Amino acid sequence: MSTSLVVYLSFAGSAREAMAFYQSVFGGELTINTFADFGIPDAPADGVMHSELRAEGFTVMGADGFDEPAEGWGATRAHAAFMSDEFDRVRGFYDRFVERGAEVKQPLEKQVWGDFYGELTDPWGVAWMFNVAAPGGWAEGTAAE
Repeated sequence: MSTSLVVYLSFAGSAREAMAFYQSVFGGELTINTFADFGIPDAPADGVMHSELRAEGFTVMGADGFDEPAEGWGATRAHAAFMSDEFDRVRGFYDRFVERGAEVKQPLEKQVWGDFYGELTDPWGVAWMFNVAAPGGWAEGTAAE
């Protein structure tokens, strides 16, 4: 078995909504298991015990099983970074986040190091970073806004 890193996000009651949102951005197959599916007592029956979104090349998981800490989540509780050489695919992810109301922190545009980079924060406070290696031949000034 090879090693992989999977993003596992915690939500206090909004995992179903968040994971459906991510599926609308990334596509892929989403499975959701509730606490009732596993007979977990003392948990909301329709709460998400585990969810898994499998898209081409990556997986995002999430659950409602983690309460918000007493001090709050803070401004950002996780950063998820796409590192890619597939400009059109990653730009599509970025654009769909923006279309669905994510807050743009850094427009997806060519950076001084030569790659395209952008960052945004989704409605649940998760920061998504997009870095696309810039192969030769891309037009100067190409950007997604």
